[in-house]
Amino acid sequence: MRRIAVLNQKGGVGKTTTTANVAAALARAGHRVLVIDLDPQSHLSLHLGVDPAANRPGTYELLAGSTSIAKCRVKVANNLWVVGSSIDLAAAEVELVSVVGREVILRDLLDQHVGLDRDPKTSKYDYVLIDCPPSLGVLTLNGLCAAQEVVIPLQPHYLALQGLSKLLETVLLVGRRINAGLKVGGVVICMYEAGTKLAAEVVDDVRSFLDSAKSGNMPWSSARLYKSVIRRNIKLAEAPSHGQSIFDYAPDSNGAKDYEELAAEIDGKVGGAGDPAPSGVVLPAADQKAKAGSVLSVASSGGIQPSRAAIAEQECAAGGPQAEVPEAAVPVVVVPSPVAPVTAGAAALSGAKTALAEPMHPDALAAEAAKPKRRPRRVRPGPVVKAEAIESAPSAGRSV
Repeated sequence: MRRIAVLNQKGGVGKTTTTANVAAALARAGHRVLVIDLDPQSHLSLHLGVDPAANRPGTYELLAGSTSIAKCRVKVANNLWVVGSSIDLAAAEVELVSVVGREVILRDLLDQHVGLDRDPKTSKYDYVLIDCPPSLGVLTLNGLCAAQEVVIPLQPHYLALQGLSKLLETVLLVGRRINAGLKVGGVVICMYEAGTKLAAEVVDDVRSFLDSAKSGNMPWSSARLYKSVIRRNIKLAEAPSHGQSIFDYAPDSNGAKDYEELAAEIDGKVGGAGDPAPSGVVLPAADQKAKAGSVLSVASSGGIQPSRAAIAEQECAAGGPQAEVPEAAVPVVVVPSPVAPVTAGAAALSGAKTALAEPMHPDALAAEAAKPKRRPRRVRPGPVVKAEAIESAPSAGRSV
């Protein structure tokens, strides 16, 4: 039996959708699957048709110690059982503050329910999927302690990539102090858009980070980037409103095909090193990273650092070492060709200027009308002389 926690502390990356549809796909393939909803929003319960307001015991009563998994599980399909949640689960973190061993309550209850028998032929379930809330509190710690591996849904955006390092730190601490066998099974890309450059860059950065960690001794050293990516599909958003999985709501949609391939890859039936990408999806190859001009890169320590292309551009601008810059990262500058010097004489140049300065008119009347009109010259009036002054002034040639 495999216990998988679907976890990412960032909301809206596809945790609940991935948990519900992967569980439904595994159940359709003949596996016995138990799904546990640890999110107080109860979205997983609604997605699979379990009403949170039905006064049915769920994960809150389970963590409070008033019931068992056998009493609160609900069978929603063939080979598929759900332990639902309600808004009361939000108070569990406050109520469990003073409880000793509050991080391992779910693990102990799960061990009591399925027993310690590891034989898949006699085990009650083949898979136990735990949908964790978008936080790193007591509820998430219960899911990590009860699980054996972690599957991380990741939206190919910058903020989702930035939170990946914090999530890996939490998995590392839980693996060192509480659950020694915890490991990261893989990263699944959700809401993938093949036409965006950012999505290709994030996928390349995650792949490079996981490849560089294979030689270390970390919980994610054996993790892989699943070849089955989940494309953005409106049917995946419509299915929860009908309380159905994507296979019951739109079995012919791209979302159903993607999750069926992802479930088969998690089950180990597909997804080898040489397997192609899912139909209709073209993932960028690792050797195309230089041409993509990546802006983001995840360092082996878990942080975000500028890519080699960005560092090379900065060095070129500063006059430093000329590193090799990817072709797509170098801006294309169009330099106009130089204008040939004028070889004509001064008379020809003057005549050309005169011809260009004079407008062309079809007839003489239009040419006359187009000429600028000169303002009439203003005549200043002479000084005003009073009549008395004229009479008193002596005049030449006047006889007495």
